[in-house]
Amino acid sequence: MERVNETMVREFIFLGFSALASLQRLLFVIFLLVYLFTLGTNAIIISTIVLDRVLHTPMYFFLSVLSCSETCYTFVIVPKMLVDLLAEKKTISFLGCTIQMFTFLFLGCSHSFLLAAMGYDRYVAICNPLRYTVLMEHGLCVGLVLAACACGLTVSVVTTSLVFHLPFHSSNKLHHFFCDISPVLKLASHHSHLSQLVIFMLGVFVLVIPLLLILISYVHIISAILKIPSSVGRYKAFSTCASHLIVVIVHYGCASFIYLRPKTNYSSSQDTLISVSYTILTPLFNPMIYSLRNKEFKSALRRTMGQTSYPIS
Repeated sequence: MERVNETMVREFIFLGFSALASLQRLLFVIFLLVYLFTLGTNAIIISTIVLDRVLHTPMYFFLSVLSCSETCYTFVIVPKMLVDLLAEKKTISFLGCTIQMFTFLFLGCSHSFLLAAMGYDRYVAICNPLRYTVLMEHGLCVGLVLAACACGLTVSVVTTSLVFHLPFHSSNKLHHFFCDISPVLKLASHHSHLSQLVIFMLGVFVLVIPLLLILISYVHIISAILKIPSSVGRYKAFSTCASHLIVVIVHYGCASFIYLRPKTNYSSSQDTLISVSYTILTPLFNPMIYSLRNKEFKSALRRTMGQTSYPIS
């Protein structure tokens, strides 16, 4: 009876960049340029891998999926953010917020398990090089990607359902620039400790389990590398894993800070800053880390550009 006169929240207002009102046009230009460069970089990586048969290997198959995932990931958040930077009223509908959170979680969670699959790929390449093509056959690679997507889909469905089945009757001012879990939960009129616990456990599942799988892979990888007699051989073997390690550190560092720390340490400004890094900057750097540090990819890119510029008649 007490809720009869309360109004159900039908839209949310983003306040993520409200403290930077005088800089929003500058931020729009910077973020737009970064976004366009990210799209272009990922498009080049995907097209090069598809067109050059030398790159039709499991490692580059996973890299092309990663680039595609990064492109979709930014598309969910960045275009809306760019529009809001120029708009006076930065709003999103209740349904739009639900869809954005669901898609963001699906891609982000799938990303974690995809990194675990890429870690397994490196494990097989270093520890079983002679059987690599047999063990990492195309069907298994596709299966690992589908399994990563299935885990991401499950987590996103459960988490989004838990969050948006809560009552929203009080404030609709979201201290963020997209519909992330913690900022939206803060607006719920009331939420049970059970919901918080379930969401936290899902976060643990998405972050800790893939990270453990990656660590197990690298324990075996390091053990195999240490057995290589020459320092040149050890360096060459480790260099094939370095790009993956850098991406893992960045991904899990940002995600753990956002989702696994105690909620008493919640800071909207800190979360906004970290979120900018993993929604705008890491989708740009991740594929570049893989491609620019890789001589094989750069050679394939030159071949592809040469074939495109001077097609064989």
